[in-house]
Amino acid sequence: MVYELQKLITSIVLVVLVVLGISKLSNIIFKTEQNVVAYKVDVQEKEVKSDTELQIDLPLFLAKGTVEHGKKVFKKCAACHSINENGKNKIGPALWSVMNRKSGELQDFKYSKALLDYGKQWDFLELNGFLLKPATWIRGNKMGFAGLKDEKDRASVILYLNESSNNPLPLP
Repeated sequence: MVYELQKLITSIVLVVLVVLGISKLSNIIFKTEQNVVAYKVDVQEKEVKSDTELQIDLPLFLAKGTVEHGKKVFKKCAACHSINENGKNKIGPALWSVMNRKSGELQDFKYSKALLDYGKQWDFLELNGFLLKPATWIRGNKMGFAGLKDEKDRASVILYLNESSNNPLPLP
């Protein structure tokens, strides 16, 4: 009986050694070191703009839109936002006179911590970036809108929001 047990243990050890040996041998034979065919180029590092720094030619950008088109596109926003003077908050805050208002400033709306901490004034550039991709412009905000990819649509909504105010900002 002891002899049978020794044969079993020896067989198991032998199988393990063979498997490890084959693995090691195949690594030696089929060397997996990759040769990179390229030249190393030294480049100067350039400072990367953050998500909140979008460079555009503002007058040219706004010229793509119209207030009338903005009124039509805003219908996508109307489910969550009111645009009327003295309009009530809905799922999102009322947007009458939003231009030049500090983010998170309406007292009767519960903003996300991200919007409260953001602390910037809504102007043409800020709204353009936010409307392009709200989730990446102000990370952590609660707005569940994917954004307006089309420049004409964004410019038009911004012009419409600017006109929907007691004190519209002068166009650049």
